[in-house]
Amino acid sequence: MSLRSVTCVVSGATGGIGEAIVAALVSEGARVWAIGRDQRRLEELSSSMRDAVTPVVVDLSVVEEIERAARDIAASGSVDVLVHVAGIIRMGSSALLTAQDLDQLYAVNLRAAYVLTRQLLPSLRREQGQVVFVNSSSALRPGSSNSLYASTKAASKALADGLREEVNDDGIRVTSLYAGRTATAMQKAVYEFEGRAFDPAYLMTPEDVAASVIHCLSLPRSAEVTDIAIRPMRKAPTP
Repeated sequence: MSLRSVTCVVSGATGGIGEAIVAALVSEGARVWAIGRDQRRLEELSSSMRDAVTPVVVDLSVVEEIERAARDIAASGSVDVLVHVAGIIRMGSSALLTAQDLDQLYAVNLRAAYVLTRQLLPSLRREQGQVVFVNSSSALRPGSSNSLYASTKAASKALADGLREEVNDDGIRVTSLYAGRTATAMQKAVYEFEGRAFDPAYLMTPEDVAASVIHCLSLPRSAEVTDIAIRPMRKAPTP
């Protein structure tokens, strides 16, 4: 299935994985609405992609901003693909993290994806489109210091699974991609919290994740990837 001239919406477009996905989509000939908070980085991304990217400045913790942006996108034409990449993390034990930490994680990691999907669903139905949730391996295997983050990612899996049951009959494909440790700024912060040396040689690249997304989107319509887990091939030596 060709992605040429397909219209895509990507949240978290200025993060490491999000930017790689935007670049991969553009290289396939797609047009991209890139959602993020940093206007300067979004404009730089748009310029570097030969204006195949339209920047959309949104604070994903604010429902009204998401709804406004989605209405503007939907009013501009069809939406064929929606890719949820945006996410934040808070590391720490349950004894140390607060209810406010959980609220922030919930707002960005789960609620934002729900609101954006809900707003764009009429267009996705018309186009028999595709939705990809770029999730985390933490959704499947929580750790001792990321239980709140992992809980929002597990909820994201449930959201995707339920959405798939709801919209498959409308011709919409829904994929959850569980990415292991990837060489991004977020992962570098996690390594610092863990007191470990950050060595990208033992991590996936954002481009690895992007390639997996492109593969899922490009499959013939006779197939649907529901869940895909990817992780680094090389394993860091045990201290």
